Amino acid sequence: MQKNAGGGFHLKKVTVLIPTYNRLTALTAVLTSLLYQTYKDFNIYVSDQSEKFDLKKEGEIQALKRIFATKFIDLKIFKNSPCLGMAHQRACLFEKSKTKYTLFLDDDLILESFVLEGMVSAIEEENCGFVGRAVIGLSYKEDARPSQQRMEFWEGKVEPEKIAPGGKKWQRFVLHNAANIYHLEEKLKIRWPNQKKYKIAWVGGCTLFDTQKLKSVGGFDFWQDLPKRHSGEDVLAQLRVMKKYGGCGLIPSGVYHLELNTTIPERVVNAPEVLKI
Repeated sequence: MQKNAGGGFHLKKVTVLIPTYNRLTALTAVLTSLLYQTYKDFNIYVSDQSEKFDLKKEGEIQALKRIFATKFIDLKIFKNSPCLGMAHQRACLFEKSKTKYTLFLDDDLILESFVLEGMVSAIEEENCGFVGRAVIGLSYKEDARPSQQRMEFWEGKVEPEKIAPGGKKWQRFVLHNAANIYHLEEKLKIRWPNQKKYKIAWVGGCTLFDTQKLKSVGGFDFWQDLPKRHSGEDVLAQLRVMKKYGGCGLIPSGVYHLELNTTIPERVVNAPEVLKI
């Protein structure tokens, strides 16, 4: 429960979940961009696996926590150790969400102010399992890739789809490479608030789930079936939700990647390739 401006309490609609590892500066950036969202009916949980510092003691985080409090937004940070892989990280975070919607957000992004507002609006319009915004790498701004920019818009309601690695629909993932989404926004002149929904294979970095629908397919409970060094856990969860409830991407994106080196250099197993969708 969160205190509102009138001094009473109400349950937030969205819980923002951020897994992080040794990225104080990047985390500060993404939290600051959350601070200036036009939509403010959310709280935040950060699962910290950093070895170099204790986030709760860092001045930048303490300052942000105080600023969020003035807007009646709760920022909570908890330590999650030992590190048992990203699926376990996400499972521990997901247990914290008691709200209608759950936003999984990477710790190396910057969001434009409309991002959350548009995502909540879209998932409520469609009543689907999730909506996502692909992250844009602006170092690729001059690297146009027309062959990767085929976008299929949802003309009617978002419907369930069964998608698996190697299938024809799986090739949609190339749409989210480099700065393809940015180039399409410019080419098609798609601007907020006139966002459009499009068909995806999956979307990484910024995904808003209907909490109960993600729970109904098991959430990230499959973490125990994966080795510590894995990838694709977020993709597997999306594919399972999409199969039953549907999911879509949103353009314009409004989400930018800081393009830092990955904190998961060893990816021995890709979850969608070894576990049932």
